[in-house]
Amino acid sequence: MTSSNTDPVNDERAVRAVLDGIYAAWAGNDADAFVAAYADDATATMPGGFLGSKQAIHATMAAGFAGPLKGSRGVVDVRNVRFVGSDTAVVNATSATVMAGEAEPPAGQWAMDTWTLSRADGPWRVDAYHTCPTAAN
Repeated sequence: MTSSNTDPVNDERAVRAVLDGIYAAWAGNDADAFVAAYADDATATMPGGFLGSKQAIHATMAAGFAGPLKGSRGVVDVRNVRFVGSDTAVVNATSATVMAGEAEPPAGQWAMDTWTLSRADGPWRVDAYHTCPTAAN
């Protein structure tokens, strides 16, 4: 439930803008910009891995952008933005990685993502990210 002193339309735009910024940073292979909107204690859970801080997420993305993810970009389709109170948002999305030289992600490479964002005394921040593979688009 959203409190009466918030603007749900602008809040949703702001939350979506955070994700847009993350995916723009990925397209630029810029690990600093990629984690700019992450909270210091943010977590990321992916198949086979758990990253327990903004620093760990940054290190992983920097290594990826210098290596196997060089020239790649992520694509995302936000399916739902739901507010839990006035300062927490849960986002459900599908995403995929488009590797360098590819125009589109390969079939069957889409994932289901859940993002949790909050704002406490400032802008919206990513607190947690979880992704798991799916065959659904």
